[in-house]
Amino acid sequence: MRCPFCGEENTRVIDSRPAEDGSSIRRRRLCDACGRRFTTYEKVETIPLLVVKKDNTRVPYERIKIESGVLRACHKRPVSGAQIGRLVDEVEIMLFNSGENEVRTARIGELVMEKLKTLDPVAYVRFASVYREFKDTRTFMDELEKLSGEESHA
Repeated sequence: MRCPFCGEENTRVIDSRPAEDGSSIRRRRLCDACGRRFTTYEKVETIPLLVVKKDNTRVPYERIKIESGVLRACHKRPVSGAQIGRLVDEVEIMLFNSGENEVRTARIGELVMEKLKTLDPVAYVRFASVYREFKDTRTFMDELEKLSGEESHA
């Protein structure tokens, strides 16, 4: 690994441990030439994931799209940025661990709703109303009744 300070190629690892997110390895390195320390992250290279939209077009997977949808659903709710990040991480891990190189938007939406349901029921209903394209108040009420029924059985 080349030193970012002096460009020397002789650097050595002085400490390795899993990064906080658990999906990469954090390595502390020392440059033998200039003596400065720096951190690198090692992550497994994954196959590119394509998202199949409703009209059957395929677009590259973008984490930001899931994050923005969850952020909108959680607006003014007692949900921290860290909780949102963990939710998106969990969905992403499930997607990449499936071994598929294509995933339908419907699958992504269902995974997000599954996670939101336990995180914040109001955010779940908000997300579901957009994702499932609720056409009227009856559809909205049906979803609320389903959610209330599940909570009373828990």
